[in-house]
Amino acid sequence: MPHRPRRIVTALVLTAALAVAGAVTGPVAHAGDRPATSTPTPPNPSPFPPTAPAGLTAAAVHATSVTLTWTASRPGCCVVDHYEVQYRLAFNDVVALVDAGNVTSTTITGLAPARQYSFQVTAVDGVNHRSAPSTVVTVVTPVSDTAPDTSPPSAPTGLAATEVTASRAVLTWAPSTDDVGVTGYDVYRFDGWYTSTLLTTTTATTYAVPTGGGRNVYYVRARDAAGNVSIASDTVSTVITTPSPSTPPPPEPVCRVGYRATSTWAGGFVAEVTVTNIGTEPIDGWTLTFAYGGDQRVSASWNGDVTQSGADVTVTGAAWNRRLGAGASATVGVLGSWRTSDAPPAAYTLNGRSCVTA
Repeated sequence: MPHRPRRIVTALVLTAALAVAGAVTGPVAHAGDRPATSTPTPPNPSPFPPTAPAGLTAAAVHATSVTLTWTASRPGCCVVDHYEVQYRLAFNDVVALVDAGNVTSTTITGLAPARQYSFQVTAVDGVNHRSAPSTVVTVVTPVSDTAPDTSPPSAPTGLAATEVTASRAVLTWAPSTDDVGVTGYDVYRFDGWYTSTLLTTTTATTYAVPTGGGRNVYYVRARDAAGNVSIASDTVSTVITTPSPSTPPPPEPVCRVGYRATSTWAGGFVAEVTVTNIGTEPIDGWTLTFAYGGDQRVSASWNGDVTQSGADVTVTGAAWNRRLGAGASATVGVLGSWRTSDAPPAAYTLNGRSCVTA
């Protein structure tokens, strides 16, 4: 930095001279002042990205590489800077990203033979606006570039699961075609994450697969004599649910209850509660519970013990009527008061079991 101080000093001298001459009316710079800096240009706020690349095509497919071509995107606010290629293996969530540069053709290398890949291209402009992705191109790489046959069979279509049970399902599909000949079909189960398990290779277009519990996903590939495999069929799922234990029906009522107000006046009442055993077995000791529909308060009872908490009432048989044989009844009388309503109970429970209402 040997020359920078001299330029600053020269500027100071010139500024001082101009100030003496009256040519400068603003404040005079001092030796400790820092040189003026330019204001950075703010990022472009335009919301218009490039258009999506069109016409994406796999121009060449080899065992370990795929050459892609596409039509250039139209710029939005700004010039297209480069294109990004995203690709992934079938039935795998890991996505690879390649910066292809500002081109409309690129070759993706490092692929594996006899594998299915999907590709998309996105345009990126100079201020990092990204276009919508192109359409997806899906290819399957040949097993070898030197084999006599490098063309894969067509994908099986119409995959369906029938005769689904808790242990098996029957898969069926339409046959594939090949320029030489289809030699078989690989049937896979996919775990929904990353793992595909080969269940069988069959020459038929139907196969019974094990199901087990939960959700099962299956797909099929055709293969030819050279070992080339097709793009996978559509997937088909089976869902096996374990039925929840059925709720047993409620037990048959063993009691019938009748409630009758024998006398009512403003602010008071007398009532009878009659319990009848309608079952086939005797009831040896009984407790009846119910809730009043109004604001009644029981103050006395006979032929049974009565307690009350809020609207809830509990009635216990006396020593002489605690045992009810089949078809037998017991009647308990109550005396009580009310203010705004003396509505009768709506439901009754005897020893924890619902009763029918007389």
